[in-house]
Amino acid sequence: MVKVSSRDILDVLRRFELANDDNVPRNVESVKMSHPNPINTLASFRFNKNAFFILFDDTAEDDVEYVIKQVKTKKPNLNGELLKNPTDSETTYAIPFHGKDCYLYSVISEKKRLDSELAKRYPDTSRSTWQKHIKAGHVSVNGVVITSPKQDVVDIDDIAITMPDAPDFSANELPIIYIDDNVIVIDKPTGVLSHAKGALNEEFTVAEFFRRYSTYNSDTNRPGIIHRLDRDTSGIMIGARNADTATMLQKQFADRKTKKTYYAIVDGVPKLDKANIDLPIGRNPSAPSTFRVDSKGKSAITRYEVIASDNKHSLIKLQPQTGRTHQLRVHMAYLNTPILGDKVYGKPSKRLYLHANSLEITIPTSSRRTFVSPVPSDLTDFFPDIKL
Repeated sequence: MVKVSSRDILDVLRRFELANDDNVPRNVESVKMSHPNPINTLASFRFNKNAFFILFDDTAEDDVEYVIKQVKTKKPNLNGELLKNPTDSETTYAIPFHGKDCYLYSVISEKKRLDSELAKRYPDTSRSTWQKHIKAGHVSVNGVVITSPKQDVVDIDDIAITMPDAPDFSANELPIIYIDDNVIVIDKPTGVLSHAKGALNEEFTVAEFFRRYSTYNSDTNRPGIIHRLDRDTSGIMIGARNADTATMLQKQFADRKTKKTYYAIVDGVPKLDKANIDLPIGRNPSAPSTFRVDSKGKSAITRYEVIASDNKHSLIKLQPQTGRTHQLRVHMAYLNTPILGDKVYGKPSKRLYLHANSLEITIPTSSRRTFVSPVPSDLTDFFPDIKL
């Protein structure tokens, strides 16, 4: 076995005329040793941002095919070339070093973005999720933590992933309105996500609360989830505690067999006291995380009724007949009466003044049920004389 230091590698590079007296051992980076077989030693390293291998093997006898096979023992798809000995006419490739013949292999590797390379190596995890892991400091390249997904890497780079311990949400609670063997109904506070947006789950969500009670989708980041409320919307959410119940509830949402009632405070006063808004909604291509009224979008129907108004704000009862993302917010903004506190479609305020007041739905082993979450004082304080 050969013990090799950065200084030794630098000496070999000088003999191959790739390094000079200005170079120092610290210019040799990411040195790793391995033994393709018991009679040789292989050193991988980086020098001047290029990747190399040195094989120390007295039995190779300048056999190019053999040397390259040893170098590619663990990386059969490696691309590169064996460099010739520039100083000795008796051998084409080998240079003697400390009583051993050594061979220098230069890696020719296309540079790739770190996030793309991780997605290639681990196809079960999306590139966008890897970007989040990188930005969170969970990925290192050659021993250095990298936080930019755009970082260039090559095949020889050692990419290590250190996943953080899963956060402990056992102390977090949500108000349970109803629970039986099949469903759980909660009163979601404003500011709580329905479920994590990706593989990274760094905050408490409704789904994490449901995880304690549900076997449905328990191996995902959406256990128990049947429908969702936006983060800043408060009110009724129902979860499924098993797969059969999930199928039953999902079909009711898909077939529009549920009845949902919301209350909202909006800026201004709609022109009509009550109406059906039948306007399709599609994703906004200039801001893909938002939506807009779009003739090419999906059908979206909302019934609304003005309950009270003071010419500055109005208390609105909303009953969506469909379940499009941001439907109530987009429809009310289209009427030039955006929901108060809507940071995307209106103006920011203390909160989004939108509350899911009730949900009528059929649950297993029971008749039709209506679950109610009282309208919070945040909304009722605008019109204290109105009883909801």
